[in-house]
Amino acid sequence: MLEVKQLVKRFGALAATDGASFDVRPGELHALIGPNGAGKTTLIHQISGALQPDAGAIVFNGQDVTRQGMARRVQAGLVRSFQITSLFKPCTVRDNLVLAVLARREGAPSWWRSARADAAAHEQAESLLARVGLAGQAHRIAGELAHGEQRQLEVGLALAARPRLLLLDEPLAGMGPDESARMVELLQALKDEGLTLLLVEHDMDAVFRLADRISTLVCGRVIASDSPAAIREHPEVRRAYLGDELEAAR
Repeated sequence: MLEVKQLVKRFGALAATDGASFDVRPGELHALIGPNGAGKTTLIHQISGALQPDAGAIVFNGQDVTRQGMARRVQAGLVRSFQITSLFKPCTVRDNLVLAVLARREGAPSWWRSARADAAAHEQAESLLARVGLAGQAHRIAGELAHGEQRQLEVGLALAARPRLLLLDEPLAGMGPDESARMVELLQALKDEGLTLLLVEHDMDAVFRLADRISTLVCGRVIASDSPAAIREHPEVRRAYLGDELEAAR
């Protein structure tokens, strides 16, 4: 589904990604881990189209998308959620999803027709609400949701774009135990649906519970891509990153 080939991105003398390579298979949940400063954010920006690499290639679903912008990649099904929640906070939960559904619809939107009168968009929004665990929250103002609920809603906005591969940037960041448990349950449900997921996450317990395969990024390079069991025992990964975090995930 996704091939990242020898990506290089430099900022002056700093190589934020330095020949990073890995692949994501159809239907798997692939986790990308690494210490702070490893280059994960820069790598994700390049995969999503927010940054252009200086060298290397990105192939999505058999097509080279290296020089395509983010909008073209979304249209092709490569969709990203961001680490910092970005919602229409004064609007209701339902209206957020309706707007996301309309934004992905083929053809030019009608600016003279009320979005609230679009029955098909509302039907899709209700389906997305149930899918992300927010059924019954449609009339609430998005800005009044708890942090974990806002992250669930943002996943709903990404799903409205009908992704073939959903890239999730630290979806558990800032969550308490109960919120984390709900997000892990949501990610497991999306995985069970067969959606291909690329997960960037620091919560090692969630990573080892959810991932089919894990890639470890250190100093801009992927030093290992393998099953969770193999990554858990990989000596270079243990030295470079896991350490105490691995013990906490056991």
